[in-house]
Amino acid sequence: MQSFSQFLSQAGEDSIVTTAPCRADLAGGTIDIWPLYLFHPGAVSVNVALSILTACKITPRAGREIVLKSHDTEREDRFACLEDLLAAQSCAHPLAAYLVRFFKPDRGFTLETYSESPAGAGISGSSALMIATSAALARFVGREIEIEQIRVIAQNVEAQLIGVPTGCQDYYPAMYGGVSAVHLEVAGVRWERIAVSLDEINHRFVLFYTGAPRQSGINNWEVFKQHIDGDDRVSGNFKEISRIAQAMHCALAGEQWDEVARLMGEEWELRRTNAPGIATPLIDKLIEVAMHSGARAAKVCGAGGGGCVIALIEKGSRQRVEEAIRQQGGQPLNFQVAREGLRFHSVSTRQMARV
Repeated sequence: MQSFSQFLSQAGEDSIVTTAPCRADLAGGTIDIWPLYLFHPGAVSVNVALSILTACKITPRAGREIVLKSHDTEREDRFACLEDLLAAQSCAHPLAAYLVRFFKPDRGFTLETYSESPAGAGISGSSALMIATSAALARFVGREIEIEQIRVIAQNVEAQLIGVPTGCQDYYPAMYGGVSAVHLEVAGVRWERIAVSLDEINHRFVLFYTGAPRQSGINNWEVFKQHIDGDDRVSGNFKEISRIAQAMHCALAGEQWDEVARLMGEEWELRRTNAPGIATPLIDKLIEVAMHSGARAAKVCGAGGGGCVIALIEKGSRQRVEEAIRQQGGQPLNFQVAREGLRFHSVSTRQMARV
């Protein structure tokens, strides 16, 4: 399989190439699913964009044939024309197919995608890819769409794809990069960049993959239903999770790292009780060895049940923490904060497309 840099560089002058970063959430996940946040005034989700990228490349073809390729999963679809794609009952690359159905290009093309995120990692690889692919398709069909409307389209199509409600926070790191506070208000969703030192984030956090993929739609949907059905325990948990996320916003903005560690630990202890399967023996073991090796706090990214864990560490302990994780079968993932979100790449910049 070709590398990510090769994927970006091997594009013709008439190709449209986009990238968008994944994210790690620090506090306030799941509450970003409408209408849960309406029940918790002041709700906010806090997350970090990662230099773990997704990409889309669209190249025109002669005729009307449509080819959809996922390079990281090595899956491919071919359709003689748009009508055949619209009539298809199943697809090997459903994310691309659902978005093509929305944009309905009237000519042939090859659409290729690539994600650096491990499968089921819980770091929003699918949502980032939805942003990158939606933006590329909008340009390919000649539609000028504001970035916030791209988010609405991506979020709604992803809900169609996975068959359950989707939250909004995952798309904002892909759109803007940096460290984000996504304010969830009655008047709408509002994004704010948190002015924290990105170098401090790079030095203080470790991200690792448990090796076990998860299905966020399942865990989030179970918790969502319990909240809507009036489960007092789940509702009370989210009241506390909302409070913690608001405090996390302030702690990050003030670079109060003792408070960030305390809030991460508190949020994870609450979240793990929302539904069975959010915490697993493997997740608990990896967090335990990380804490014994220099981590101050750790939590699962996304809905849990597998995927990635992010840990706040003591400065200078990265090597110890990562080695301890490897010894238990986990996979540390190299990252820095992605300073930019969605990008279009010209031929001259594709060799420099990494954030």
